[in-house]
Amino acid sequence: MNIEKSTTLELRLRPPEHRVSRRAIGHWAASAGAGWLLVVAVQAVVVATADDPPSWLTVTLLLSCVLAPLHLLVMPQWRYRVHRWEVTGEAVYTQSGWLKQEWRIAPISRIQTVDVERGPLEQLFGLSRLTVTTASAAGPLRISGLDRDVAVSLVDELTHTTQAVRGDAT
Repeated sequence: MNIEKSTTLELRLRPPEHRVSRRAIGHWAASAGAGWLLVVAVQAVVVATADDPPSWLTVTLLLSCVLAPLHLLVMPQWRYRVHRWEVTGEAVYTQSGWLKQEWRIAPISRIQTVDVERGPLEQLFGLSRLTVTTASAAGPLRISGLDRDVAVSLVDELTHTTQAVRGDAT
């Protein structure tokens, strides 16, 4: 992939330098835990209140009670080891996922917008999500689990950097 400037720069796919905030582990665990709690609660209520609950439902309830703690222990740690980001004068690099992993590079000259989002659970953990929208058909780059102050600093840096780059970001 090449960017045209006064000289041609080559961007290569490589692991980004920075990890997300360590508090992202708790956020991912709490978010997944809420989902598991709902699944187990619904199954438990049906099994406990039905006159003759189907045996498959009892089996799925037991499986959920085994899989939920395993998922809550493994997934957040794994995601923390994978999720990375980096911003240079030439590009934004991201790496995310846990079972399905994705590495992305967006040249600074292609950036159209930079957004910060904070959902209620993210606010509780002091985290933010950064979305970098580009002219790419692959969609925006997202960095989840950033410390709130780091996200604000990145928005400032990317705004300043993109204003200095000539072009129409297409």
